[in-house]
Amino acid sequence: MNRNWKVACTAVAFAVSAGLQASVLPEHQTNSAWFTDAQTKITQKLATNNKFKAKNVILFVGDGMGISTLTSARIHKGQLAGNPGEEGYLSFETFPHTALVKTYNVDAQTPDSAGTMTAMMSGLKTDVGVIGVDEDIERGNCATVAGNEVITALELAEIKGLSTGVVSTARITHATPAATYAKSADRNWEDVSDMPEEAVTGGCKDIADQLVNFESYLEQRYTGVDVDGIEVVMGGGRRHFLPKDEAFNSPDAQSDVEGDRTDSRDLTAEWQDMYENGVYIYDQAGFDAIDTETTERVFGLFNESHMQYEADRANDIAGEPSVAEMTEAAINILDNNENGFFLMVESGRIDHAHHAGNAAGALTDTLAFEQAVMAAVENTDPSETLILVTADHGHVFTIAGYPKRGNPILGKVVNVGSEEPATASDGTPYTTLGYTNGLGFRDFGDETNSDVTYGLDNAAGRVDLTNVDTTAPGYHQEALIPLSSETHSGEDIALHATGPGSQLAQGVVEQNVVFHLINQALGLVNE
Repeated sequence: MNRNWKVACTAVAFAVSAGLQASVLPEHQTNSAWFTDAQTKITQKLATNNKFKAKNVILFVGDGMGISTLTSARIHKGQLAGNPGEEGYLSFETFPHTALVKTYNVDAQTPDSAGTMTAMMSGLKTDVGVIGVDEDIERGNCATVAGNEVITALELAEIKGLSTGVVSTARITHATPAATYAKSADRNWEDVSDMPEEAVTGGCKDIADQLVNFESYLEQRYTGVDVDGIEVVMGGGRRHFLPKDEAFNSPDAQSDVEGDRTDSRDLTAEWQDMYENGVYIYDQAGFDAIDTETTERVFGLFNESHMQYEADRANDIAGEPSVAEMTEAAINILDNNENGFFLMVESGRIDHAHHAGNAAGALTDTLAFEQAVMAAVENTDPSETLILVTADHGHVFTIAGYPKRGNPILGKVVNVGSEEPATASDGTPYTTLGYTNGLGFRDFGDETNSDVTYGLDNAAGRVDLTNVDTTAPGYHQEALIPLSSETHSGEDIALHATGPGSQLAQGVVEQNVVFHLINQALGLVNE
């Protein structure tokens, strides 16, 4: 959209005060049509109510948590409690304000998490697959990063003196959490071993390195900035912070050599040297030992790769905290700053279960995510904390047929007035939930690890489900189109909001508007 009217990026000096000046952002960011159009819409909404200032903002992102996932999870929650299910609500669905959000990337009708989260964090849309940069970037080309970086809500919060935190059940270097703090020409550059040689020699930094050195890189990028770094980081992805040497394996390493880094650096040790008052943890025991009243800084990496699916969490060798536990701990640490805080919490494994075609796994993680939102509500003051709950994109996940009220959401379709499963034109029963594409049918019984489907032959198409328990956690729904992994969808997703500034979440908005809601609530930049 704005390729022809981008201006050259110049060095900017920051004025650190109660409200930062508009010049705090690069001109290519503030001159972007994405940015200016969104800000205009927010300004128009401000005319209706000016009670929008918050001390704290918590952004919850259910990765892949589209509308059909919300509906199914709502019904599943009710049915687990012995009710029909349709009449209930997820906790955040009772928030007073709701909007629909358009998720497309600049170059993609159906988006990815890198482009969508960059939009939410920076106020402008960008291309698929890139982190913390605008649409003039060339994916995979390190040389195009400089001058195209955008500043994020988390970075602005740091500059203003707020405490900041990033929590995810995915790798902490994965696209959604990375977009809060990193600048990368490719979302896959999670550590140096993932980068092409020309990117390394060209001066680009891997995402894990950018996280550990966030403070110094931000101060280098912008003249006059003095920040103290991200206070709370918790998630998975230890392999990207450790050298490729078995001597550095953690007690619950799943691989013979846990680390992936080929530069011999142990970034966990570097972080501990940098922050002597910080606590590095990697298991449930370490998490449980945190004193949130006195702990100033936490770096938690609870798994080699992504954290466990919620249904598998109890089986983790060293133990993992739930997303709700991490959220509560993060809030209690960050809230020690009288200036306020910004926290981003992602439930990343909703997305992964959908990619595997496992609805039960996706719904289980959605309900765990709901518990995290409830923990935030219970541990914050509603008069000073804006809570936003949204997704980055949806999935090709459908609710089909004409099942009767209260029919098990994970079950086969049973029509109104019937007690037997309905049959399709091929004479076999079918389920309410399904996927347009993906790996297709699996009957793994009680297996709760959605990822076991990978490596097996594609089984898209119809299967006779007469004798299959489709409500079992290891059942993977049928898919129409055979693909190596189920895909994202391009439909709008929901945004639920409560607290100061939540009234601005209304109507149908572009995804980059989320940044402007955060900005208006915290007063990050004087518009």
